[in-house]
Amino acid sequence: MALSNSQYEAIQKKYQYTRDQNRALMESRKQEVYEAIPEYLPLAESISTLSVASAKRMLAGDESALSRLHQELAQVTARQRQLLIEHGFSSDYLQPIYRCADCQDTGYITSENGLREKCHCFRQQEISILYAQSHIQDMIEQENFSTLSYDYYQEEDLRRFQTAVDISWKFIQDFQESRQNLFFYGTVGTGKSFLSGCIARELLQRGYSVIYFSAAGLFDTLARYTFDGRFKDNLQDLHEDLYSCDLLIIDDLGTEITNSFVTSELFSCLNERQLRSRSTLISTNISLEELRDRYSDRIFSRITSSFTLCKLTGPDIRILKKRWSNALAT
Repeated sequence: MALSNSQYEAIQKKYQYTRDQNRALMESRKQEVYEAIPEYLPLAESISTLSVASAKRMLAGDESALSRLHQELAQVTARQRQLLIEHGFSSDYLQPIYRCADCQDTGYITSENGLREKCHCFRQQEISILYAQSHIQDMIEQENFSTLSYDYYQEEDLRRFQTAVDISWKFIQDFQESRQNLFFYGTVGTGKSFLSGCIARELLQRGYSVIYFSAAGLFDTLARYTFDGRFKDNLQDLHEDLYSCDLLIIDDLGTEITNSFVTSELFSCLNERQLRSRSTLISTNISLEELRDRYSDRIFSRITSSFTLCKLTGPDIRILKKRWSNALAT
């Protein structure tokens, strides 16, 4: 699926807005520094003077002019950093500001073969638009590691949740080096989707591409694109995105109507992502026994052998929160 012109332009406007905001912030910081450190502005202005003088020396045949310029500029830069630190600023306070340093907020990078291609930050915005990822965007704003609480768990349930949290953090920290898979399963409302959102937020902030689907939504979309010829091109693009994104989250596996089509698509997705060394995170309320009975032996084998299994148990936290809220209200 390709972006429409209006969708593409909307993304470009966001980048332009970000660049304008950061430019304004940089100008504000410069004025702040110039007022606090009178010596700083003359140093900044001396850079152009030194460059002009060096160019004249090079034209006159001075072969050491360039190396001398580098030394002089290094001295100016070192003095500027020293002044910033002495006056309570960070040494990089006047360095360019970018939301995405990789593309410098342009949305595009130059690949190793010299071609211009979309940056990961552009790709994630594209994913968010094409696959209506608003649900996870809303979820990770409210449910993330900063809002994590152990108050709803006791004894064995607490130990299991603590283990799942530790595994989640390790999954995030090791994500670049070892693309692993996670399978959260257990009773309803015990934090499986919550931890999925925590992981998604951390990886999104680190520049990885994440696609989130409820199981029902994913297979409904695949069926619509598969059996309606009008969406043939969309199906190919969807498959490619599902197979190649850094992390695919399939939430609430087992809530979809399971049939041979679902089983086939699920195995193809898991298998292709494994071949491409891409990570998959699945959450479900069904047990391992139900997983084996509902899906094929190949899927059961793939999940139990290639995923880290995390079982969560306990009361439904959503119900607990509501009860506690009602109790406080009365």
